[in-house]
Amino acid sequence: MERVVYVIGHRNPDTDSVASAIAYAALKVRQGMGNVVAAMAGPPNHQTRFVLEKLGIPEPVYLPDVHPKVRDILHRQPITLSPGDSVYEALEKFHRHQVRSLPVLDSQGVPQGVISLLRLSESLLLPCPEQQRLITTTFAALTRTLGGNLIAGATDDAPLSLKLFVGAMHEESFSERIGGINPEQLLVITGNLRSIQEAAIEKKVRMLVITGGHPVDPDVLDYARRQGVGVLITPHDTATAAWLTRLSTPVTLVAEGKIVTIGTGEPLYKLRQKLLVSGEAAVFAVEEGGTLAGVATKSSLLAPLPFALILVDHNETGQAVPGADAVEIIEVIDHHKLGNSHSDTPIPFFTAPVGSTCTLVAMRYRDSSLEPDRHMASLLLAGILSDTVIFKSPTTTALDREVARWLEGVAKLDASSFGNEIFAASSSLRAYPSARDAVTADFKIFSQDGKTIGIGQVEVVGFQDFYEMKADLLAALTELRLKENLFLAGLMVTDITTESSLFLVEGYTRIAHFMDYPQLEPHLFELKGVMSRKKQMVPHLLRILAKQ
Repeated sequence: MERVVYVIGHRNPDTDSVASAIAYAALKVRQGMGNVVAAMAGPPNHQTRFVLEKLGIPEPVYLPDVHPKVRDILHRQPITLSPGDSVYEALEKFHRHQVRSLPVLDSQGVPQGVISLLRLSESLLLPCPEQQRLITTTFAALTRTLGGNLIAGATDDAPLSLKLFVGAMHEESFSERIGGINPEQLLVITGNLRSIQEAAIEKKVRMLVITGGHPVDPDVLDYARRQGVGVLITPHDTATAAWLTRLSTPVTLVAEGKIVTIGTGEPLYKLRQKLLVSGEAAVFAVEEGGTLAGVATKSSLLAPLPFALILVDHNETGQAVPGADAVEIIEVIDHHKLGNSHSDTPIPFFTAPVGSTCTLVAMRYRDSSLEPDRHMASLLLAGILSDTVIFKSPTTTALDREVARWLEGVAKLDASSFGNEIFAASSSLRAYPSARDAVTADFKIFSQDGKTIGIGQVEVVGFQDFYEMKADLLAALTELRLKENLFLAGLMVTDITTESSLFLVEGYTRIAHFMDYPQLEPHLFELKGVMSRKKQMVPHLLRILAKQ
């Protein structure tokens, strides 16, 4: 099965993140890459929903995490045994399928035990004189294993413990050898020796096996039936029949009842732990109802995952969808500072100091001599207008403006009018369901010298709603700082009409001594002319942390 490639932005996705994921996935499909899916690492914010609904574009797939699960590496057609299967049938499956452990399933498909090739071989091959004659079997398993025909006796599946004797001698010697043994425990194998057959029947042995496919004389068969002796004819010779008889034991009688299971939805690292700690050759992966889904061994851990990632609008795993550090990342396209972890192989990495990732995605279209359709062009333009705050952000570059003009022509939209419509419809704190949603809608985490800070940003038209919600916003910041164990948590509230911001901060009490911006009241600073978190606010805060 071809693996799925998810094109995905950062946690708490904004319009640029979602738009670039959708548009880049569409480009990859047009370039011939199969199974490419746009995804998002969190629910879209109010602005992004407005843009998608206006353009009639469905939301990307929501992936709350990409931690590899047991089900991702599982072979879904496990080789199994039924309770009535014999040891011989188990050995055949071990040989045919080159496996080392076989689960024994009940009628509902739930594991009841396990047969391992190693322990089964030990029980069959290691010398144990007192056990050499002892056979544990059922009539049904014995008949099936010997490929025989039960012509007299019971056919039930009740387990039997029998002692095996081969009648390949004179009748006197044979009768003498079995004389002191309870006949109910005797299983006699012989050929077409009538004298041995009659002696065994006279003794009322439990089972008489006739080898070589030889027919039984009618009067001898009638005698056996009257004596209650089971008679089975097998096409095998005596030596082979004796060997197969020892292998006719039903697997339920030799299976180990202690099994190691794991749910298919469990993280892959838990399977790794179980395989290494339990010492077992295999762990059984089960569905929620307990039925077997597959058998996992140490070699399963080497199986490639059925999905990979292309990161857009970020390159740090700390901002990526949870689990991204355990998944293959095959490409990155971003406009932020570098903070990525290493990759095992060289990958395409597209980055430039522009105002929007959508600018870079649009450039990828142009570099490929492909023009986005009208919907994709409109979406890319929306991403650029959002991240550059209609070209008012100091992160805006000449390339952003030039690409936006190209997209205007393709989308048949006026960038200024489109941008004003986007912000007019979404730039209100009241649009968020709660203060916590407003804080976390576009919240990013950064680290400096062992200290971690988190900064959110919302764009508004005027600060009236902010002052009315300030107490709730500060409480939400406090809760988030404690939950994420942050040194500092802040929210930039950016007024796109005055091109300035207010900064609400919670955590580091001495920050007022280093901010270099007017403090309006406790926890609140005025940032005139500051609109960019990436280019203005975060670098300033990281410099403050570096001095502590």
